[in-house]
Amino acid sequence: MKAKKIRGLYALTPDLADTEKLCQLVEASLLGGASVIQYRNKTADHNLRVTQASALLNLCRQRNVPLIINDHIQLCLTIDADGVHLGGNDGDLFEARQQLGEDKILGASCYNRFELAQIAKAKGANYVAFGACFASDTKPGAVSAPLELISRAQQELDVPIVAIGGITLDNAALAVNAGASSVAIISALFAANDIKQTAQQFSKLFQ
Repeated sequence: MKAKKIRGLYALTPDLADTEKLCQLVEASLLGGASVIQYRNKTADHNLRVTQASALLNLCRQRNVPLIINDHIQLCLTIDADGVHLGGNDGDLFEARQQLGEDKILGASCYNRFELAQIAKAKGANYVAFGACFASDTKPGAVSAPLELISRAQQELDVPIVAIGGITLDNAALAVNAGASSVAIISALFAANDIKQTAQQFSKLFQ
């Protein structure tokens, strides 16, 4: 099952208009062992999203790594990406599952609420994400999700658990030790001087 691949370094793309540059960054992360790529661009228009997501899908296919689309179900279906990740205000998960069919991965943001994860699983989500686990520069106002929440979910929910928010090489092991199947990273990966090496360091936490 594709969702079983939600393990290890989960790389979230930065907002970049330069598709060639974006592909270079993502390719470096893949070479370093990123096991999931999520295309997330909050500023792009539809045409740019299609162009960028299609280019990233090609890179991911070459390495048998799933490409998840943030928010946009139709974009996922248009390019035949591997799945979609939805936030709390991005649509109903049950309806998303109906649109995607059973073969696509569906992920859900559950913030710091265990009951949202239970509901997400019941509505067809293949994995759930909790965060912010640590203080986040990307979302400084995000709610705080205690690592105990990850431990509980790991014990009680039979789905992969993704930790997100403020995760760095200095604290990622805390999330992994708490039971996270995967750590979702933006800045600590794509702002690094050596993306490939940084990806390798994150990936080693799961070996």
